[in-house]
Amino acid sequence: MTAAPARPRLVALSSVELADHLGEALDVYVSAMGYPPGTARQRRNLWLEHARRPGWRCTGWVDPGGHLIGVAYGYSGGPGQWWFDEVRRGLAARGMSRDHAQPDWLRDYFELTELHVRPDAQGSRLGEGMLRALLDGVRHDMVLLSTPEHSPRPPGRAWRLYRRLGFDDVLRDHRFTGDSRPFAVLGRRLPLPPPPPYRH
Repeated sequence: MTAAPARPRLVALSSVELADHLGEALDVYVSAMGYPPGTARQRRNLWLEHARRPGWRCTGWVDPGGHLIGVAYGYSGGPGQWWFDEVRRGLAARGMSRDHAQPDWLRDYFELTELHVRPDAQGSRLGEGMLRALLDGVRHDMVLLSTPEHSPRPPGRAWRLYRRLGFDDVLRDHRFTGDSRPFAVLGRRLPLPPPPPYRH
């Protein structure tokens, strides 16, 4: 009888552990996003700075050889952070910050800053596993994230994951300062719904 192939392990990473594996984590990020290799150097200090923010937490997938094949992290969002200010600007520009029919997205939220799976490991719900582990026990009303717009292409795996888990549109076609690409800001109330029952 042949043994089943070894499965990757889902792990929680401390800030020290992320720093120790930062090269691998950034390689996952660059390959998943299709960025040029030099992007990793530019993001290194930012990721280390994020790891010192209140409420920071990180999860990852480790393959049987001990290498990171997925990484996700986030922290408590709030005033004075660049992302908060950028999203507030976008909401204000569309008059949404004064619309009482809209949820107060920025009042109490966890920012899902990064969630990436190496391309050759995608398609096995590793992203959902990381996202659920990352948000388990988070004590905020909302979770928010930004992701590149898919238009006019069909939505990719990240978009399908967020929609499957009930993320709504907060802002569409938003331009962050210094980046000409359109982004969507998505959010949902916490906690996440339970996963569907496992089917054999």
